[in-house]
Amino acid sequence: MASAGHGPGKQRARSGLIAAYALVLSLVTAFALVALGVGGGSPQAAEPAATPAHEAMPPRQAGSLKLPPKPPSSGFRTLPPAEAAGMTEATAEGLRLPRISASGWMPWIANSRRFDPTGPSARLGLLMIDVGANEFLTQRAIDDLPGEVSLAFLPSTPDLPRWLRQARERGHETYLMLPVEDPHGPAERGIKPIATSVDSAENMRRLHSAMARGEGYVGFVVRSPGPVSQSEAVARPLIKEIADRGLAVIEINPNLETAILRGLTVELGVGYARSTNILDYRLSSDGVAGALDRLVTWLGEGAAGRPPRHAFGVLQPSNEAIDAIVAWHARQMTPAAFSLVPIIGHFECRHNCMTRLAVQPTQLRP
Repeated sequence: MASAGHGPGKQRARSGLIAAYALVLSLVTAFALVALGVGGGSPQAAEPAATPAHEAMPPRQAGSLKLPPKPPSSGFRTLPPAEAAGMTEATAEGLRLPRISASGWMPWIANSRRFDPTGPSARLGLLMIDVGANEFLTQRAIDDLPGEVSLAFLPSTPDLPRWLRQARERGHETYLMLPVEDPHGPAERGIKPIATSVDSAENMRRLHSAMARGEGYVGFVVRSPGPVSQSEAVARPLIKEIADRGLAVIEINPNLETAILRGLTVELGVGYARSTNILDYRLSSDGVAGALDRLVTWLGEGAAGRPPRHAFGVLQPSNEAIDAIVAWHARQMTPAAFSLVPIIGHFECRHNCMTRLAVQPTQLRP
């Protein structure tokens, strides 16, 4: 894979601009719908009720104990119970699979973390992949990383539903790794990988098995290029099923010329994001911290009059990586020149995707 340590080239800039244009289009459409009053009120994250004036707390006396800080809002939508339940299908085989609700809510929007779109227009994201193989590192990633860091779990993670709930409670947007044949990826226990050597029906069973391992995730992360992502015949039914169930796709692919998955997501109306920035590339001399600093520098190099840049970096769970992110986050200046946002802030949603979301217009609100 390519190193994040290499200077940004014309291809990366072009990729960043494409994604930025798509994001701007999404926000413009969203705000237009709000202005027109389409779709009624948007579901809001639950907020504590305000204290009535007659019950206001008396002023604290000097020397009194400090009140504990108010815990930050998780940033996730709170949908009506019936609407949330409508995004799960119980199959005859006993699986619980995500699906689009009867009113049109898609899991990839309903399960994503909200963020403030009025922050700095240059956007940075962080995605930690292959989470779940090591219990200690999984707990550290959930507890220590900023909530804006998104986490992608291995479907074979023991007790995966518990980890997904914990991650959400700590503010992390969650994904599942798509289990595909990959000589360079981690071997997963108890789950068969999607492979080019089996028929489409068997691959669909394997996809459903992975889908049913947990709930509340946004979509699947695919390592690419690989045998599955390079075969349109194999990938098409899988991406269509992911689309039909209202999930999204993230592709980790340093090869900008490999565009099969992206083409399928545009055609089928799937939310899609892509990263070429591997922050823990082993040949990088200054490690994760240096790769992060270079990515931030690239964000700030956008030309005047051009759409702002945005990109997200990918790394695997390790003590070194977690320590580097925590230390890097602590030394960021306030106000920052960029917004640290979950990966939902880096998605493309082109014409067919926007048309599908518009069935339930409140999905288009920031």
